[in-house]
Amino acid sequence: MFKNAGLVARFDKRKSIKLAEKLAEHLKAKGLEVFIEETLAEKLKTKGKMVSLERMKTDFIITIGGDGTILRTCLSIPKPEPPILTINMGVRGFLTEVEPKNALNAVDKCLRGEFSLEKCMKLSIAADDLKLPNALNEVLIATDEPAKLLYARILKDRKPILNCQADGLMIATQTGSTGYSLSAGGPVLDLDLDAFVLTPVCALGIFRPIVFPADSSITVEVVKPKRISVVVDGHYRQIVTSKLPTLTVTRSKYETSFIRFKENFYSRLRSRLLFARGGKI
Repeated sequence: MFKNAGLVARFDKRKSIKLAEKLAEHLKAKGLEVFIEETLAEKLKTKGKMVSLERMKTDFIITIGGDGTILRTCLSIPKPEPPILTINMGVRGFLTEVEPKNALNAVDKCLRGEFSLEKCMKLSIAADDLKLPNALNEVLIATDEPAKLLYARILKDRKPILNCQADGLMIATQTGSTGYSLSAGGPVLDLDLDAFVLTPVCALGIFRPIVFPADSSITVEVVKPKRISVVVDGHYRQIVTSKLPTLTVTRSKYETSFIRFKENFYSRLRSRLLFARGGKI
């Protein structure tokens, strides 16, 4: 089923480097061509084709790290994205599927086709006339100076719906609803719910998160300041300066596909996020 694979790993952990070496050799032994993210070139003892994320066109990709590793991978890899097998080497690893001790077995299951795909919506983002990378989690709009209020108008399908004053605004997917948006007071969106959520960050006055249909076009017009910071998935940052900085968010035509075996969305919620400290029922 798969003829080649990409390997991406966090490079600040020796254990993730060692596992990447082990997986590279395992994949080669199975007859697959292996492409390794070029940032690992001087750290891995094993040999492989070193490529940038932007050039990693493979049948599937293995990430070794936490959610941050996954997000930076999904920001940069060519579209449409190949399926991604996620191995947890992070702090919480909400998006990850496999623990390191089960990595080789998980790869063998992938090669046998014994998996399902969890397809996750992404956001298409335009800031003024600038096209930004698609977001798997969220896009955050904030001032370029700490503790300075953002004054904005929000439009749905080009029709004004409300004005707001806040430290920032974010628009999150179902996947992203369990991340920064949740920390800011937003709801968790079921993956089967075809929607995204607008969540304010430290709003001035009463402004609660709003859930919109996924086919909506949401526009944020920033009345002031004239210089704003736009952050996509916590990794890509763009400064936008104009008389009326404007950000428009719609559903992307692309998706991220995660390789899954047993765990589903709610089992990850129970074990890693919402209910991890709760008692048994």
